[in-house]
Amino acid sequence: MADAQLGNQPSPAIAAARATIAECDAKLERYRAALDAGADPSVVRSWIAQTQAERTRAETDLHTPDSAAPRRMTHAEIATLVRALGDIVTVLRDADPADEAEVYRSSACG
Repeated sequence: MADAQLGNQPSPAIAAARATIAECDAKLERYRAALDAGADPSVVRSWIAQTQAERTRAETDLHTPDSAAPRRMTHAEIATLVRALGDIVTVLRDADPADEAEVYRSSACG
């Protein structure tokens, strides 16, 4: 049940943030190589600052809860739900037919 829940895949926002972080890391490596090859440090410094700011925004996006993403139930929550539903089945099986019909009517309306 846990594996069948929606949300096994990261949300588009999370995937985009991870891709941006990877792109920024690659850019920073290239900027380092440019510095090692003799590029003007003042020019490269501005590139690094822009890229680090972009990476910081992506990190923030990555750690900001995505309100559109459904919350996944834990294994413990699922086990508790299954146990509770098992008790309901027992109660309904042993219930007076009139009481059972009332339960079904109220759940169909609500």
